[in-house]
Amino acid sequence: MFWRAGNGRREFLKLAAFSLAGVAAPSARGLYQAQRDVIQRPDTPEHAIDLLVQGNQRYVAQKLISFQEDLDILKADTEEHQEPFAAVLSCADSRVPVELVFDQSIGHVFVVRVAGNIATPDTIASLEYGAAVLGVKAILALGHTNCGAVKATLAGKAVPGQISTLYQYIHPAIAGANGDLTTACRQNANLQASVLRETSPVLADLVKQKKLAIRAAMYDVGSGKVTML
Repeated sequence: MFWRAGNGRREFLKLAAFSLAGVAAPSARGLYQAQRDVIQRPDTPEHAIDLLVQGNQRYVAQKLISFQEDLDILKADTEEHQEPFAAVLSCADSRVPVELVFDQSIGHVFVVRVAGNIATPDTIASLEYGAAVLGVKAILALGHTNCGAVKATLAGKAVPGQISTLYQYIHPAIAGANGDLTTACRQNANLQASVLRETSPVLADLVKQKKLAIRAAMYDVGSGKVTML
């Protein structure tokens, strides 16, 4: 599996042995970098999407492996730079913990979160950075069931503060939903993915070169399953 320190336990036993023998042990950074020399980042957008799918399958099956990775090694490797393989435009909803949902650990996923998982100038700029500078292979516009932002847009009622500024980005997605929240949430995820593909020349060019995939998906807050749209 990509970036997994699968031999971490054995390596730490080696480190302990070095220490007991009075021999200088290799640094955490050096150890993890040696592993990274063998296990490379995904080289295609399709592979990046597949890694997310596999991670969600582990999450649904309650067989997470990301917490088995050694956090000290991960932190040492990512302290000065990051090389995420995918980016996710997610809702800010507390029930959608992106790294958990895809069973990924530190440095693997570049996450942009905003209520309604909407593609605004700010979020698009962040995702352009992820793709053009960090080199992510896939961007996922991740909607979810029972989304409060979509529900509020459907209701169209007065709300406090600046909450209503979100509506303009979601409103096109509720057309044809006939008031059904689940349908509107799915359409919103598809809409935001389309906005990313069609309004950003940076992202569109990378997609054209087949260096980047932009997909929409839905997360079920009840089952935990992510469905690609």
